[in-house]
Amino acid sequence: MKALSQRRRHPLAAVALLLMGLLVTGGLYAAAGSVNEAQASTVSSASDIEEGEKLFVANCATCHGMNAEGSSNGPSLVGVGAAAVDFQVGTGRMPMQMQGPQAPVKPVQFDDEQTAQLAAFVASLGAGPAIPDEEMLDTSLGNSAAGGEIFRVNCAMCHNAAAAGGALTRGKYAPALDGVSEKHIYEAMSTGPQNMPVFNDSNITPEEKRDVITFLKEIEAQGSPGGAKLGSLGPVSEGLFIWTAGLGIVIAFTIWLTSRPS
Repeated sequence: MKALSQRRRHPLAAVALLLMGLLVTGGLYAAAGSVNEAQASTVSSASDIEEGEKLFVANCATCHGMNAEGSSNGPSLVGVGAAAVDFQVGTGRMPMQMQGPQAPVKPVQFDDEQTAQLAAFVASLGAGPAIPDEEMLDTSLGNSAAGGEIFRVNCAMCHNAAAAGGALTRGKYAPALDGVSEKHIYEAMSTGPQNMPVFNDSNITPEEKRDVITFLKEIEAQGSPGGAKLGSLGPVSEGLFIWTAGLGIVIAFTIWLTSRPS
């Protein structure tokens, strides 16, 4: 025991422990990396990744770098996952036409196969959120009431309680969610595009994401049974309309009265 105690107090003991810790950490990281590569290879073929790399170099590398490491014009894409690419490219937000505070929705520039190839290439660079399964997009399995509660707590402050969208700061905005596909809604929650926070599976589970999608599709199907929805912005827009229309009627009536011969 005395000899063991002396070894512990040796000046190089701390260095040895540090080196041992680094070796263990490096081994675990390498093992995790190999698992991620194996998962990526099972989802996408090598040919898809190769074709995706060609598309990336030709269309995305100017801003994101030749190896997707990022640049002053665009962030790194290592570890963003296939879902981020599928959302950004599948909604036409990427490639951007010009630099600005936010990438707007526009007609898509790649077909579904090319989008999947780009997603496969970026997913091969590092683990990240995957494209959701069809089961997680099936609104018949969702709970609209629970989804509405989750939406109001986490999303309504930006997207409006009726998902009509709203303005943010410095030219940014939360888009309206009417007409957005189930897959893209799920991917937006998983990846946090633009100014949106990331709601990973620890914050909002896949089943809860499906509930949110069910709620959004339900209010989308309901339309506006009460008449013109005025942007679904609530009493502010409704009061402004009543004030403007009412004031216009009063002015018109006054002009009519004063124009009559006495």
